[in-house]
This record gives sequence, C-alpha cells and structure tokens, in this order.
Amino acid sequence: MCVMELISLSFETAGTLMIAWAALSVHHRVLNEHKITSKVFRIMRLEQRLGILGMVFVAAGYALHVFLL
Repeated sequence: MCVMELISLSFETAGTLMIAWAALSVHHRVLNEHKITSKVFRIMRLEQRLGILGMVFVAAGYALHVFLL
C-alpha cells in the first residue's frame, strides 16, 4: 500500500468516525438531560465543529484517493 493511499484511508476513516461520534453524542446528551441548557448548547456547538471537521477529513480522503492514485 502506498503512503498516499494510507493517508487517504486514514483521513476518510477519521472523518467518518468523528461524524458518527458527534451525532451519537448529541443524541445521548439530549436523552440524558431531558432539556436543552446553555451547557448542552455549548457542547452541541463543539460537536458540530467536530462533525464539520470530520466531513472535511472525508472529503480530503476522497480527493487524495481519486486524484493522487
């Protein structure tokens, strides 16, 4: 496996896992809190940023895979 393919696969995997984690965390927090407080909003904003970063990783992994291999 070439280095670029490994980097591409790593970005895609990390991005997918970050998106999944962010989505599951939000649902878990809302279920446990039973209400949305300022703390929940703050954590949801952080998880939203992680989800966006995850999407960037997935896109970067795809671009590396398609254009460099």
